[in-house]
Amino acid sequence: MEVAELASIDWSAPWLAPIAGQGRSVAAAGDWRRSLNLVAEAAHLRNANGRRITFCEAEAASDEPYETGIARTGCVPTRANLHDLFNALIFLRFPRAKAQLNRLQSTAIARDGVCAVRGPVRDAATLIDENAVLVVTERSDVIDLLRGHDWPALFQSRRAAWAGGVNVLAFGHALLEKLQRPYKGITAHALHIALAAGSSLDEIDRHMAAGLDERLTPRDLMPLPVLGIPGWWAQNENPDFYSDPRVFRPAKMRPDRKAETDS
Repeated sequence: MEVAELASIDWSAPWLAPIAGQGRSVAAAGDWRRSLNLVAEAAHLRNANGRRITFCEAEAASDEPYETGIARTGCVPTRANLHDLFNALIFLRFPRAKAQLNRLQSTAIARDGVCAVRGPVRDAATLIDENAVLVVTERSDVIDLLRGHDWPALFQSRRAAWAGGVNVLAFGHALLEKLQRPYKGITAHALHIALAAGSSLDEIDRHMAAGLDERLTPRDLMPLPVLGIPGWWAQNENPDFYSDPRVFRPAKMRPDRKAETDS
């Protein structure tokens, strides 16, 4: 990975908060992959099968499906790019959740094979792995507004709730890569973590891992335009920021609900 690419990361960005400490250390190391492995070894990271987690060069990985290889060997193919660096840093910060996502995906692959159409569990696990934010809050009113796409109430009428009552953590590594060049339309898949906003990252990791099981579907996730999150983007201090219907879209009505309203 080019030094300039690592130097371009603004570790003070709010979406990098969970991984910023380790990220700075790894980026400053001469051998960033070795640095990742030293942290993983010190933390005794294991996958769901008890295999030690290592971050290996992609060329050293097996030819089997990506998730299958991680489940069997513990080796996470890690190319010299920001996408894979962010994946590794999320692994270090949320090891239980990442191990559980790998278990769900590798189990589904073992059962169904690598199909062109994934089932709901693999679909949801992939969305979380690549593009999720964790919305950590005990405020059901906030989650109801998010699920209903009530953006004016969520981001303006209830704006005060975000200070101390809601903590949003970026989890998806593709999302983090996208946020290297922020633009208004970036939309994450939000997963509700029903804990106090001030919960530790370890508590959040444990709670998240315990909630990821075979009942998981994409319907458990909610779209969230992340630059609308208070404190994440200076421009959203202006209420007009939220007036763009291309980004802050109304909820789609399900066919069954539409039939009810038309009758």
